[in-house]
Amino acid sequence: MQDSNRRFIYFICLVSAMGGLLFGYDWVVIGGAKPFYELYFGIGDSPLMQGVAMTTALVGCLAGAMVAGAAADRYGRKPLLTVAAVLFTVSAIATGMFNDFTLFNVARFVGGIGIGVASALSPVYIAEVSPKEIRGRMVSMNQMAIVIGILAAQIVNMLLAKDTGVAESQAWNREWGWRWMFWAETLPAALFLVMSFMIPESPVFLQLKKAKGSDRMKERSEQAGLKELLQPKYSRMLLLGLIVAVFQQWCGTNVIFNYAQEIFTGAGFDVDGMFINIVITGIANVIFTLVALYVIERWGRRTLILIGAGGLGLIYLTLGTCYYMQVTGVMMVALVVAAISVYAMTLGPVTWTLLAEIFPNRIRGVAMGVCTFALWVGCCTLTFSFPSMNASLGSSGTFWAYSLICVSAFVYLWRNCPETKGKSLEELEKELVTPSDLPEERPQNS
Repeated sequence: MQDSNRRFIYFICLVSAMGGLLFGYDWVVIGGAKPFYELYFGIGDSPLMQGVAMTTALVGCLAGAMVAGAAADRYGRKPLLTVAAVLFTVSAIATGMFNDFTLFNVARFVGGIGIGVASALSPVYIAEVSPKEIRGRMVSMNQMAIVIGILAAQIVNMLLAKDTGVAESQAWNREWGWRWMFWAETLPAALFLVMSFMIPESPVFLQLKKAKGSDRMKERSEQAGLKELLQPKYSRMLLLGLIVAVFQQWCGTNVIFNYAQEIFTGAGFDVDGMFINIVITGIANVIFTLVALYVIERWGRRTLILIGAGGLGLIYLTLGTCYYMQVTGVMMVALVVAAISVYAMTLGPVTWTLLAEIFPNRIRGVAMGVCTFALWVGCCTLTFSFPSMNASLGSSGTFWAYSLICVSAFVYLWRNCPETKGKSLEELEKELVTPSDLPEERPQNS
């Protein structure tokens, strides 16, 4: 590949990955703003309203993921990335601007739609424009952008939150601090919007459009929906995609970001220690995602996803035991950082890479939309279930449950997850799609 072509591919992949950066920022920023907007809107004593504020964006994610795949197959990948950029920009401005709680949640819902669209389409676009020899690394750039967005939100929240022990700073936090946490997203969102006009359409979409014709393309995209996706020849890949997507959430790692206060205070840390540890986990997240960029083309997707499932199963078993034995301090931080590091090097990037690779060109958009929808269902159920699990099972029992989930996933993935590195999307389609008259064929595990 010529250097000029390689640089151009890197550029358009980086632009697409900006959707991941905004996804990560928008998803995490609300955690730092939570104590302050709750005071402003007067919902500190209303668990129901607190839950509404925290989950509105997740509902938007489900809506965005639901429509993204079919819309991308009909109108193209590029226009939908531009739509996501518009939604991020509008949401960032409006969330911090509104003084009404209902409008605040409407703005969060709009941002959630942007997350759902970007999370479904950024990996697909990157996979379709990347050469096979670097496709895994390029798609992993999207996960790298997500974790940079997460870390950026954690740092912005920490810097903007003034000392709440002083009356004046409390008033500033309540009136303005939470607003600037959301407004800080406006600059990268606007940059993503401008740059989305500079990238070309996916060559896979253009080939399909040219082959079928413009009018036929619309008809084909409608036909290549759930009905076609549910055909027997796609059933094994669809099941694999759904399990991998849900497992990325139900492996339990994301509760560390969503419920850092409960996890670290339960491990014996005060509020200052909690904020420091949150940033430490964010740094580990970035460092080991960089490691993933290096090893994903060397070790392969199958190896990494098995390391992730098995490694997290062992770490959570140990973490649950430490909670049971009431261990506190540095040991608990080390285990949490280890879990984040294993996740960042394996399940975080490999999930998006596999989902973008295993489906045929004809149904990739809608299949990615369905799997991303399942991923966000997994995220919602994980977020909702953790407080109840923690209350009924305790921290020890909760992490033992996550350990069991990881071990079960390891067994399934060992038996069913193929290796996709170094193969073109067309080669993978021939290997992984089982013809309806040959249901006994199975993909190789090597």
